[in-house]
Parts: sequence; C-alpha cells; structure tokens
Amino acid sequence: MAPQKLTDYERKRLENIRRNDEMMAALKLHSKATQLSNFKRPRVGTKSYNMKSEKKPKTETPIVIRRSLRTRGIPPDSKGLDGDSVGPTTPRKTEPSVVSLGRISMADARESDHSDSFFVESLMGMAQLKAQYASVEKGKVEASLGLEALYLDPENIARVVPGRITSARFFPSSSVKMIAVGNTFGNVGFWNVGQSEVHLYRPHRAPISGILIQPHCLSKIYTSCYDGILRLMDAEKEIFDLVFESDESIFALSQPTNETNCLYLAEGSGGLTIWDNRIGKRMSHWVLHESRINTIDFNCKNPHIAATSSTDGTACTWDLRYTDGDKLTALRTFTHKRSVQSAYFSPSGCSLATTSLDNTIAIYSGVNMEDAAVINHNNQTGRWLSTFRAKWGWDDSYLFVGNLKRGVDVVSAVQRKMVMTLESQHMSAIPCRFDTHSYEVGMLAGATSGGQVYIWTSR
Repeated sequence: MAPQKLTDYERKRLENIRRNDEMMAALKLHSKATQLSNFKRPRVGTKSYNMKSEKKPKTETPIVIRRSLRTRGIPPDSKGLDGDSVGPTTPRKTEPSVVSLGRISMADARESDHSDSFFVESLMGMAQLKAQYASVEKGKVEASLGLEALYLDPENIARVVPGRITSARFFPSSSVKMIAVGNTFGNVGFWNVGQSEVHLYRPHRAPISGILIQPHCLSKIYTSCYDGILRLMDAEKEIFDLVFESDESIFALSQPTNETNCLYLAEGSGGLTIWDNRIGKRMSHWVLHESRINTIDFNCKNPHIAATSSTDGTACTWDLRYTDGDKLTALRTFTHKRSVQSAYFSPSGCSLATTSLDNTIAIYSGVNMEDAAVINHNNQTGRWLSTFRAKWGWDDSYLFVGNLKRGVDVVSAVQRKMVMTLESQHMSAIPCRFDTHSYEVGMLAGATSGGQVYIWTSR
C-alpha cells in the first residue's frame, strides 16, 4: 500500500517538533527534568498544639444518696424518725444534715474582683444602726404617688449579676438604698444604688428562688434555691451557713411581718413547709396545690392569712391558725386558665392581685375578696425571660408589671385598667421582676433577664 501524501499542515507540525527537540537537546532540559523527578524533598512538620491526654487520678468522693421517706416506705411524721427505723441500712437522721454540704465562707463564695471588706463592714453598720434606732425609725410608707414624677436616672442602672434575675429585694431600711438580687446560676449580688461597685457571691448552684432580708438584723439574709438548699448569709461571721436541705426543690421563700423564728418554704409539688429556726427542723408541712407553689405572701394586717399562687392554675388564701392534722382548707380559691405566677396582698391587706400566663392580671377586693376585676395583659415572656409578676406600689392605687417593649406597665386598681407605661431611652432590656422600697416613695426596681437592675425614682 503506497504511503499517503502528507499535507502542508502535517509537514509543518513535524518540522516544529524536530526544531523543538533540537532546542531542548542543546539546553539539556531532558537530563535536568530527570534529576528533578528523582529528587525527594524532606518532609516539613507543621506546628500544632497537640494536648497530651494524661489521665488524671480519680478522687474517690463518698456518694451520699438522699432517700425520701416515701422511697423507704415510711409514713410521714412531722416529729421526725428515729435512726433505727431506717431498716437494715446505716442509721441516719431524717432531718437534712448540714454536714453533707456545710457552711461556705463569704471569701470562697465571692466572685467579685474587688475586696468585700468594706461591704461587710457596711452591712454590720446598717444592722447596728437599725437596732439602735429601731424605736424611732419611721414605719413603712403607705402614700400615693404621682406617676408623672417617676423617672429613670442613667446613674441608677447597673448589671448586678450575670444571666437572668429571678428574685430582687430591697433592704428594709430608711437609711440605705441597697438591693439584693439572685439569678439562675445561683449567684446573689448586692448593689448600693448609685454606687459603681457590685458585690457578687455564689452560695448556690441552681436558680435562686427567694431572698429574705431580716428586718430586725440587716446583716442576716436567707436565700433559697431550686436545689433544695436554704442558706443564711451572716455578715458578722462572714459565712453562708446551711440551714435546711430538702430532697425536693424550694420554689419560694417568705416570712410574715414581724416574724423572726419561722420561715415558710414552697417545697416540692405543691407543698408548704414551716421551718422553725429555734429547734432547727420542720414544724409543719401541708400539700396545698397539685403543682408547685410560685409565691407565698402574707397579709400585713392579718399575718396569719397567707396567699399562694401555683402552676396548677389557682391562687388560694389560707388561715394558718386552723388546721386539721396534716390538712389545711383554703378560705378562697381563685381560678385561672393557666399557671398563676404570683399572688400578692396590697399594702393595706384589703386586696389581692394575681398574675397568670392566661394573659390576665386579676384584682380581688371586698370583705371576702368576692369583688373581682380582670385586666388583660400580655404575660407571654417565653422561655428566656423570667415570668411577669405584678407588684403593688406604696399603697393600694397601682400595680407595676413588665412590658415586652422594654417598659413598665402601670395598672390602676381603682380604675381597673392599665393607665400608663413607664418608658426610658436608657432601658435596653425587658424588666420582669420588681420590688418597691418600703421607706422611699417612688423608688421602684425593675430586674431583667440580662442581669441589669433599673431603679426608677421620684423627682
């Protein structure tokens, strides 16, 4: 077969290939390429922070198992049980032991960077001043207030604790403007309004459910927690002492007016416990609701009358003088469609205000609280905010409650409606929990879920 005749394009292509080969041969490129292909570059190691996993020796800590009377098959007894009634296990006291957790020094609980020596000294000074002038100190203020006089000074704003505030309480004294707040992390913070320093402690490891400042001795402050722990902060001894330890959560803490010996705890699912400090044990315990109790409040004119609010959708009033064994009968039951977050008596004791997740604030008045007024209010705070709880002012005129638009709604008990909203450009968060200063008309504290406290004052 005769060879095919090359085209001009193919002849040109072959000529270019031959010319390129001659050029590469003259430059010795083929030999250099072979040398480069046989060259092995050394491996360079990259920097890295490899943490050597060293197994730490396990510290053997004794495991304390807290067993309730129910799980041990023992009926409840308000007087307690003998150690030998536990059965085959090691005898132990039925009353919670303070040795299991013990006391905590204020130095160990402190989380502030600065020293708290001046703060402790100021608490002791306030307590001494209170005791010295107790007979001449003016009583709690019950006076009306012009709402237009309330304003928010930017100097009266502080972030007192990290995270969400669950409880706020003014010191009950005419000589000081200090507030104590607790949060969801177990912190308790103290702020003297107008000053720059905040004193922060962490005596608990769960949300704070109550703060109770003893009016007869301002240096002693009770704090309760969802982990079932009740502590006493004693500034004189500089400790957080363990008072009571429960198998159940403590959801609220309260005390009647002029009561010094007994504490009232919302314990477990609907339980109300009276703790007697004199004997160091439970004095009484009743199951009042089907679900947890959110607040406990006492009528200032009749301290034996108590009001409770519950997640079971009811609020009740009780006469603690009349009991039938381990049973207590409600004087009145106020029903809502959803959880009742608070039930507070008015300063005169003649009215009761409830706040519910059914988006209502109810005001009950009259001899038997039979006269009811229901005010619609958006109480849907959601998961990340503390629930709203309408708080009475300095008389029976107004209630103060949070507003989801970063304000404070004012509800008139006389007009039975919301009459205005306190607003300020300085408010950057939603106030959820409130307290009023008992001795300063117009001093209103609003605490937020970001740890801030806003103090409204009267011009």
